[in-house]
Amino acid sequence: MTYSLEDFCGDARALLAEGNGRVGRDEMRQNLETLLGDPGFQEDYLVEDDDSGMKQIYEDPDFGFCILIYNMAEARTSPPHDHGSSWAIYGQASGYTDMSEWRRKDAGGEDKADLEKVRAYRLYPGKAGLYDVGDIHAIDYPAKSKFVRVTGTDMSKEARLVFDTETGAVKKIEHVGTGDE
Repeated sequence: MTYSLEDFCGDARALLAEGNGRVGRDEMRQNLETLLGDPGFQEDYLVEDDDSGMKQIYEDPDFGFCILIYNMAEARTSPPHDHGSSWAIYGQASGYTDMSEWRRKDAGGEDKADLEKVRAYRLYPGKAGLYDVGDIHAIDYPAKSKFVRVTGTDMSKEARLVFDTETGAVKKIEHVGTGDE
């Protein structure tokens, strides 16, 4: 059975229209896992020798969610960060991504943060992870990794926080390109 990008987008719109929050976004995560297994989707967007970087392939005109493809030539480790008032779903296509989830132990100020790592795991091909509004996470992937990220909005227009676990510093990032996880 095929499950195309168009199928995924239609299902995502229906889930978002129901307005059932995290439950609907988790169902969208499961749908992304199905999409990652579709040979046509892989052939169109996740070609083995393509190291073109990040590319947005869809932005929904009504609900605003975006789908981005990452064909990464170089390895990268991101610091812990959130997605502002948005959510994100990461789906692994090839290679792997080491994910870590963090929580604040402090009151939530914007200048300093006391974080603790609460979970670490590896996303393998065909698996996806949901990072809901306010969730803090970090990603670490090797060269040649390929993954899909679905966000609730265009992240180039979304303010978010990046955390330095060594110093406790919090940096607010506003209106930058979607290449920043």
